[in-house]
Amino acid sequence: MSYSPGAHGRDEEAVPMVIRARSPQPPTAEELEQQHVKRYDDFSTVDWIQDSLRERHPRSHRQPRPGSLRDRLNNLDGAPGWLWRLLMRALREGESYVIITLTGIGIGLSAALMSIMTAWLADLKLGRCSTGWWLSRKFCCLEVSDEGESCEEWNRWGLFQPFPWIAYVLYAAMFAFTAAYLVRSFAPYAAGSGISEIKCILGGFIIKGYLGLETLILKAMTLPLAIGSGLAVGKEGPSVHVACAVGNVVARLFPRYRDSQLKMREILTASSAAGVAVAFGSPIGGVLFSIEEMNQAFSTRTMWRSFVCALVATFTLASVDPFRTGKLVLFQVSYDRDWHYFEIPAYIIIGIFGGCYGAFVSKFNIQVAAFRRRHLAAHGVAEAVILATITGFISYLNRFLRIDMTEMMSILFRECEGGGDTDGLCQASSQWSNVNSLLIATILRIGFIIVTYGAKVPAGIFVPSMAVGATFGRMVGIIVKAIQQSNPKAPWFAAACLPDQPCITPGTYAFLGAASTLGGITGLTVTVVVIMFELTGALTYILPTMIVVLVTKAVSDQIGKGGIADQMIRFNGYPFLEKEDAESGKSLLEPISHIMRKDIVVMPSDGISLAELNEIVQSTDYQGYPVVQSSTKRTIKGFIRKNDLRYALDRARRIYKLSPNALCTFSQFVDARGDDSGLLPHPDIVVPEAAFGSEVTTVDFGQYVDEIPLNVPPKMPLEIVLQLFRRMGPRVILVNHEGQLAGMVTIKDLLRHEAGEKAAQEVAAAAAASTGHQRAGSWGEWTPTPDPAGRQLEGLLEDGLVWAQTRGVGVVNEVISRVRSARPGNIRVSRDTYGFEMSDEGRRSG
Repeated sequence: MSYSPGAHGRDEEAVPMVIRARSPQPPTAEELEQQHVKRYDDFSTVDWIQDSLRERHPRSHRQPRPGSLRDRLNNLDGAPGWLWRLLMRALREGESYVIITLTGIGIGLSAALMSIMTAWLADLKLGRCSTGWWLSRKFCCLEVSDEGESCEEWNRWGLFQPFPWIAYVLYAAMFAFTAAYLVRSFAPYAAGSGISEIKCILGGFIIKGYLGLETLILKAMTLPLAIGSGLAVGKEGPSVHVACAVGNVVARLFPRYRDSQLKMREILTASSAAGVAVAFGSPIGGVLFSIEEMNQAFSTRTMWRSFVCALVATFTLASVDPFRTGKLVLFQVSYDRDWHYFEIPAYIIIGIFGGCYGAFVSKFNIQVAAFRRRHLAAHGVAEAVILATITGFISYLNRFLRIDMTEMMSILFRECEGGGDTDGLCQASSQWSNVNSLLIATILRIGFIIVTYGAKVPAGIFVPSMAVGATFGRMVGIIVKAIQQSNPKAPWFAAACLPDQPCITPGTYAFLGAASTLGGITGLTVTVVVIMFELTGALTYILPTMIVVLVTKAVSDQIGKGGIADQMIRFNGYPFLEKEDAESGKSLLEPISHIMRKDIVVMPSDGISLAELNEIVQSTDYQGYPVVQSSTKRTIKGFIRKNDLRYALDRARRIYKLSPNALCTFSQFVDARGDDSGLLPHPDIVVPEAAFGSEVTTVDFGQYVDEIPLNVPPKMPLEIVLQLFRRMGPRVILVNHEGQLAGMVTIKDLLRHEAGEKAAQEVAAAAAASTGHQRAGSWGEWTPTPDPAGRQLEGLLEDGLVWAQTRGVGVVNEVISRVRSARPGNIRVSRDTYGFEMSDEGRRSG
């Protein structure tokens, strides 16, 4: 999620008192289809096959300079030489674990600092510590066991209302403004969650600057501000982005990893596991998250490195102990009582809620994102401030929304015995008022998540979703406990519950509710169960957690479209191949000949002039060219990549004096058997008749040609081609018909085909909804029409914008003029100077 190019230099405050009414024009059918198809042209891809072959290339192994000390030690005979080579081999093999260790330490330290900053900023909205302004409420009141108002060192903003309320809202707006302004001005890639983009990077798509040092610093700085502002955002998704940026920065200090995309993918996968591990205090859950969600090509070596990185990061976080409680996260909890079989229906209800939550929140958030892209792309700072102000204004009225989400979950997860009765949460006399507060908090937070996730600030959705599930689950737990206490002699209760002993633990329902909404929004199963197990450390509730997660998954699969990360990938048009179990439809049986690209530029192996070759390389955007026998006979000889061809041309110009009309051939291939060390022979330029100082008229680049590119017949089904791209990772596959080049296909071609099919369906829906934006003439008769394209919320926002830009402007102008007329002396002021402007369309509709 990045800003448009014009958003950075635009002054949003240039005309603060002028609003121009514009009627948004829906895109035409052709424009809609072009938006779907052309969005896949902005990214470059990694050829995993060539990257792995490059590891056997001499250029990827830095050789010492002849005659240097290292070269003499490498060639040393006897025991000293053997010991030196053994030491160098150990250093090479241990280099990866040095990088993994440094990355884990960096991730743990960054997570600890962000946790401390987040807690301090969240408490700063409520008051300050008299003994030190830099202390959060917890550290200010360490000697006070009660979490209430009894701490004398903690001073609230104002002695009576509404001053604490006003301070709460002002601080929220200030934090949101700072975060959004820094992101817009210095690091647009720091906005959003980052999980969708990290998945694409691990899939082989390069997004330059997304994991750079500037993005790392800005995201680590602005994430606590965004969470402290009270926006419905979490730190877990951005923690993965920060962790991968740490891994990228550390790995690029080592040349072997900086020059290898294959090695970088292993480091980034391990970093993503460590990011989840420190966010949830769950190292094993982090490893499973990287397996289940992030990387499709997962090896045992990568899993082991992910585990080591997660372990080091978790150990570093535990050593810092940011909460001074010995817990890795604030909402860690343990349970002593067992569950009962009569509670299973309540668990199923919680699971159904989690599945419905994931499906509907993803659907409506995508519609809000579409509205944001169309109308708010250049107003990210203003949007964040307005959202924070509205969220703070409303949240202060509900005690479950007022405090930080992690602190709220730590309260709701607890058992009533042993300090869990916070503010009368476990009192029977206030149980129904608590149910009402929890229900209101659940509904309001769902709305906040829908409109906030995707704003131009660092924003995760894991913890907000868990907070929704915690409030709903605690509400269900209180209701079940009330039913049990009012009917203690019912057969199903009497057989399971001991007399005069607590039977129902409402905190476990909050815990299971958090698991259900987390599974619903992410589409994960095993990872969620393991994370929740590591949070509690109790095997007792493994079975209830599995029941809830399985019900959530079943409901989500029926009414949803996968996790929100996958949906955001599709919405943003990132070129990413989904997992095999996500594929369906008859289009997979379509032959590749219907999709392949036929108008391609080829290189004849028998020769092409140097001037023509230079023109092709400079004027085309292709990443490589098929090599055929001749311009008339298209027998496939191989494939040459554009980067290799550029390197060979530059090298030939430096070494030889090339004639402007030199003939460039691709016929003398390299011997691929390799040497004794397993390295491939160094490709070189072949000049048959040249001598230094004379003009070269023939040059051969055949040794830079890949003689065995992947190729498939034209009748090959799309499903098989997708599997080849997914499992082997080539950049291009040639289509071979009886040895002749018939076409070429890339990942982007497949994604364009899929996007074109979806666009055709949306074009048909858009044509049916072409009259969907016709509205009534009077501002008091605002009647939205149904949207058959399934974008009800987006249509509602469009209606609201049209009303605000036409009728709403007139209302504001009327209020301003009445206020001015009520001034002492009735001083007349020019309406053109201070009034709001309306377009001619708005005046006509008035």
